[in-house]
Amino acid sequence: MSVLCVFNTEQVEEVIAGPGGGLETISPAGVRERIFVVTTTCDPDRLAALAKRVDPQGARIVEFPVSGTSKQVAQGDGVGLAGGDPQVIERAVRVLEAICASHHYLGEVGNGSRAKLAVNLILGLNRAALAEGLVFAERLGLDRVAFLEVVRGSAAHSRVMDVKGDLMARREYLKPQSRVDQSLKDFNLMLEQARATGQDLPFAAVYASMLEDCTQHGEARWDNAAIAEAIARRRS
Repeated sequence: MSVLCVFNTEQVEEVIAGPGGGLETISPAGVRERIFVVTTTCDPDRLAALAKRVDPQGARIVEFPVSGTSKQVAQGDGVGLAGGDPQVIERAVRVLEAICASHHYLGEVGNGSRAKLAVNLILGLNRAALAEGLVFAERLGLDRVAFLEVVRGSAAHSRVMDVKGDLMARREYLKPQSRVDQSLKDFNLMLEQARATGQDLPFAAVYASMLEDCTQHGEARWDNAAIAEAIARRRS
């Protein structure tokens, strides 16, 4: 059994089915099964197609993207989103539980990434709302750090505020828990999936444009709390 944690769908395809990849360790007759646990947030359709393509060759893909920052996962607070054959998932369950004690089964391969993209959409827009509020308060003459404590005690409090609030208020982005380029990759996948279904995502499009702004300003590898910097650069 192998656990994959790479950047994008292309790298998952390369590791499993590319030259020197996992398929080459499986006999042509498919006698020896090998399970690949994919924790990368992928293009759902491409991952589903890959799972179907490699299955006859003895490779089983268990989709298991994780919701949570690297710090949350390290603390045991991540949530896994599983997709794949239930029997294969059962054989991999000890590995899955070692990654995330809490997990949900979403059905076929592809559904885990679909759920992860929808979760990340909500998380990203929560980050954007927090960032815009902090920048607005600062423009009005309030101290970011002091205002964060005020808003934490208000009806606007959120879990995102606890995870990203201090980073935004203190403008500390260089030890990332989750990076700008990772968020941009995910938001581009969201927009592609939305276009394929005929759904417009107006807020997601704006958020993606701000992540692009961060990238253009050399902030791609910063924590994605740096969305506050993109908002601060906007002027009427």
